[in-house]
Amino acid sequence: MHSLRSILVPIDFSDPAHHALQWAMELAGRYNAKVTLLNVYPVPGYVLPDGFVTAGPEVLNEIEAKTKASLEQLADAQRQGTNVTVEVATAVGQSSTEILRYAEQHPIDLIAMGAHGRTGLALMLLGSTTDKVVRQAKCPVMVVPAAKGPSR
Repeated sequence: MHSLRSILVPIDFSDPAHHALQWAMELAGRYNAKVTLLNVYPVPGYVLPDGFVTAGPEVLNEIEAKTKASLEQLADAQRQGTNVTVEVATAVGQSSTEILRYAEQHPIDLIAMGAHGRTGLALMLLGSTTDKVVRQAKCPVMVVPAAKGPSR
C-alpha cells in the first residue's frame, strides 16, 4: 500500500477548488499528510497591434504578493482546529503545465482537483486543466465533482 504524505491542491479560488480542498483536508487529517495549495496565474501582458507586451517586474511582484496573501489567508482558515500542515506555493504560466511541473519537482503523493464541469464548446475551446493533469500526472489525481447545492 502506498503512503499518503503530501497532497497538492491547485487553487483558483473557485467553488470547485474549495470543495476539492475540503476533501484533501479530510484525507490529510486521516493520514497525517501535508497539504500544499498551489495557485497558477498567467504571465500578465497587453496585446498591442504590433505584438504582445508582458507586464513589468513591479506588476509581477504585486500579483505574486497579493496571490500569496490570499493563499495564506485560505491556508490559515484551513489550519484552524486541525493538526494538518498547510503550505502555499505559486507559479506563473499555463495551469496544467505548472501543476504537473510542481508535482514532479516535489514529493507529491496525490493531486486533489475540483471539476469545473465545462461541456461542449466551452470544453473544446478552453480545454480542461483537470483533464490534462489526470492524463499526464505521474501520481494519482482525485477529481472532486462540484458540490451539490441549491440551483441558481
